[in-house]
Amino acid sequence: MLCLFLGNNEATAGELAEHLAKFPQWEKLTSVKPAEGDLVYPEWIAGKWKVTSTLVDLAAPLAPDIVTPGFEGNRNQLNQPISFLVKFVKVKPINSGLKILSNFQNQASILVADREFNSLNLTRAYLGDEAVLSSKVDPKSPNRQITFLRGERQLISIVTARATETTAEDQFITTEVFQQLFKGGSRPYFNSVESTTAYQKRSTSSPTITADQVTAVYLSPQDPDYFTAGSRPVALYRYRLEFFLQP
Repeated sequence: MLCLFLGNNEATAGELAEHLAKFPQWEKLTSVKPAEGDLVYPEWIAGKWKVTSTLVDLAAPLAPDIVTPGFEGNRNQLNQPISFLVKFVKVKPINSGLKILSNFQNQASILVADREFNSLNLTRAYLGDEAVLSSKVDPKSPNRQITFLRGERQLISIVTARATETTAEDQFITTEVFQQLFKGGSRPYFNSVESTTAYQKRSTSSPTITADQVTAVYLSPQDPDYFTAGSRPVALYRYRLEFFLQP
């Protein structure tokens, strides 16, 4: 069961939309707030969806001096659609152990991503069913997750900050900042990832929702090039997402 509580992560009006529009001239967001509880979605995203994700652009702003592992290999994914299933489900806000909501049992249900289901399907779509064993969300926090990979490797992902923006009734923009640790290789690899997604509800039924998503990869303080990179990302990936509602 998800343990969560509500927090106010609204960004300044238009800031996230402006952020997306600047691609690939990207700077790290400073307005995100510490992640408290889970990311709450609008009601029109509820349900089970088949998502088609297509990498439409990528950039390495600090190349050739600094390039992340695997960046050049990811060029092979350009304009190659990949499909997977995701779910957004209703849950009751409950005591997170960090903060107690008054009368939380009487709180209305909120809509959140099924993080275990979504992460498992996404990673298997990109890495293959045999490469990804399972995905587990920390029962004490929806913001901590481990993906278990074949060969005793692990990807530990912790959401540390987020912001949301509602620009219209049929538009919703989110940003989440993750700290990631890859374990099981010759040495652990750390980085920071910022994922900004603008969802758009369509009047037509197929696809029902489209989204523009940019994933930015930043170096962690443990990296020797951290101060050289500063607030600039070392890799940027832009995706087009299409959501098809499933029975």
